[in-house]
Amino acid sequence: VQLQASGGGSVTAGGSLRLSCAASGHSFRSYSMGWFRQPPGKEREFVARISGSGATTYADSAKGRFTISRDNVKYTVYLQMNNLKPEDTAVYYCAGQSTTSNFQSQYNWRYWGQGTLVTVSS
Repeated sequence: VQLQASGGGSVTAGGSLRLSCAASGHSFRSYSMGWFRQPPGKEREFVARISGSGATTYADSAKGRFTISRDNVKYTVYLQMNNLKPEDTAVYYCAGQSTTSNFQSQYNWRYWGQGTLVTVSS
């Protein structure tokens, strides 16, 4: 499985971006998919996850502002980010197929895309 993330960019606070992650592989529909981010100088952290059936979970920092969704026909997962804040500045990574129920840990995902940089200025 290969994951290709895109959609990062620079916005001012309060703006929006939509990240996309295109997946290869015929088992996409059964995979949970997630987004993580790594702020400058910090550890990679969980942002959001969507199960194969569409159930979603968000980090507290993302609740109410970010929406994760998936298109099982296009083999793509999205992260809609609204009301962006400077503290959302990070490299965002998509991940595929969590291997345990502890999907908030980066160590429990099998596949990773390359990162896409999001910069939010005040």
